[in-house]
Amino acid sequence: MSAPDTNVEREEKLHKPALLGIRGVVVAVLLMFAVLLLWVFNKGGEQDVVETPQTAAEVQATIADN
Repeated sequence: MSAPDTNVEREEKLHKPALLGIRGVVVAVLLMFAVLLLWVFNKGGEQDVVETPQTAAEVQATIADN
């Protein structure tokens, strides 16, 4: 059951600081998420360069060095 004499305008005025805080937190989290996505996708394009041996002799030399 709801209250019989609810003044919506007054309640909205009383809750305005809390609602602004909630909106601010939501905007901040969305901004941080967007920055995270941009950072992840920017880093995802980098590939490690690994030199692979071309001949069997190079493979044997690498094994012998270790």
